[in-house]
Amino acid sequence: MPTPPHPPTVLARIGGFILDAAQARGVELPVLQARTGFDPAVLRDADARIPLAQENALWDTAAELAGDACFGLWAATRIRPGAFDALDYAVRTAPDLLSALQRLARYNRLARYNRLVHDLASFRVIDEGTRVAVEHGFAAPGQVPGWQAGDFTLASLPVVASQMLGQRVGALAVEVAHAAPIDARPYVQAFGVTPRFGAPVSTLVFDTALLRRPLPDADPGLSRIVTAHADRLLAERAPGGMDGGVVAQVGQLIGERIANGPPSLGEIARALHTSERGLQRQLEAQGTRFSELVDRVRHELAWRYLADHRLALGEVAYLLGYAEPSPFHRAFKRWTGMTPAAARREGPRRR
Repeated sequence: MPTPPHPPTVLARIGGFILDAAQARGVELPVLQARTGFDPAVLRDADARIPLAQENALWDTAAELAGDACFGLWAATRIRPGAFDALDYAVRTAPDLLSALQRLARYNRLARYNRLVHDLASFRVIDEGTRVAVEHGFAAPGQVPGWQAGDFTLASLPVVASQMLGQRVGALAVEVAHAAPIDARPYVQAFGVTPRFGAPVSTLVFDTALLRRPLPDADPGLSRIVTAHADRLLAERAPGGMDGGVVAQVGQLIGERIANGPPSLGEIARALHTSERGLQRQLEAQGTRFSELVDRVRHELAWRYLADHRLALGEVAYLLGYAEPSPFHRAFKRWTGMTPAAARREGPRRR
């Protein structure tokens, strides 16, 4: 007899976000928690997940208790940089809004990063020349986002885009998968246009020229997770027992870039204004190779990220440049002989 599929889940911190938004709207949290069965104690574990059904119950019940049929739209306005840690880093450090949207879709489609936050959420970016369409739905036949949750996700895109660009980013067109509300004015306020309701899939359409506009310098807080540790690399000069000089310089540059995937030898050589062959010779003269340094920096940063209990293990894997958690788990076991979860429990004693 086939094993029934595991019920879909979402990261528990989404539940925490809903609680914070509900409290800001005057909702009595004990009532919301009692009616949905959500226990805030679960938020102590960065890896904790809750059933998708409970997330939907939180959204719907919060909307009911707040007396706001558009609670999801309003909650999106409360998103701040850092709300979702590594996912924020991936999106908000892109050079332009189009790249940010493509990263969101790519991590869902290829790296499956978005599944670390939500098992079913799916994004598709369609470049139509002068327009770009962003579709949002669930990657499971017959399943669709809840009304409030879907509104929140759709509205979050222009909210975050406006924060990144430093000016209001509206949509050229909006299609919403659920039925028309009694009052559509909050949707016009959120998106800048009147949506078409009852569409096959929720879609936002943006102007391509706007999405390609270079973003102003990001707030340092947006990439605090990575840059804080890169700063430590610079301060300590020789993480993990590295020598000084060129080895420390290369280690620093690797650490600054690793979250976007392992940098190439050529990329680091260009940053140091030298040739690939020349840099490799310098490293070999110090008794190491570029690939070994990438491995050593990842090893060193892994311990530092694991010490930050706000980060889920999947986020640690992403920040180390792994497309999925499993390669990180294998590498960490090769480095230390234990799993990342065991290392986090034991702390620095086994390092």
